[in-house]
Amino acid sequence: MNLDGQPFGVPEFQLVMLRRMADYQPQLVEDARRKLGVTATEMRAVNAAWQRRMWSPRGSGVGIRDLRQILGPPVARTRRKVGDLDCELLYWDLELWPDFRFEAMVGPGSFLLTEMLVRAPDSTLPEPQTLDDLVPWTCAVGDVERAFAPVRHVEGSAPGRWTTLFEVGGESLAADFVWGLFQEVRRLSGAAG
Repeated sequence: MNLDGQPFGVPEFQLVMLRRMADYQPQLVEDARRKLGVTATEMRAVNAAWQRRMWSPRGSGVGIRDLRQILGPPVARTRRKVGDLDCELLYWDLELWPDFRFEAMVGPGSFLLTEMLVRAPDSTLPEPQTLDDLVPWTCAVGDVERAFAPVRHVEGSAPGRWTTLFEVGGESLAADFVWGLFQEVRRLSGAAG
């Protein structure tokens, strides 16, 4: 895939993912950017090209065909029934997050339903059990769902972001995620209700 005449592959896709995470974890993003060997200016240029693609009048966002062009063949795939929909789940490994896989859920008509990082089957990270275990970039949405059920998911403040609401010891909490990867937990004012 090309954006603004430049090749766009896995490293660039990771930079786009990092941009959304920078508002929460700037130091982790800075470390990851350096690991990829790109400058802050290059990262901004990649993100700007991505945004032009996403919001262009002729653009259609990014679909599963685009993801396959960017990320290559999936490393795994499976099928899952979601309500009345028969969906396919496609998975890719990403260098920056070896304990996670990028998952795309595809519905009928090749419609991209969700895309997020999920725990890899061979992850070496322990799953969270307590609030102290919620460390940025060490768990995904599903991990928090299992550890703190019942939870409620709400839309995040921007594309690729969402929030999971839950309660621990009578205290209402919100866990913020970007691309499915845990960023921070916030205590909400007032008691759970």
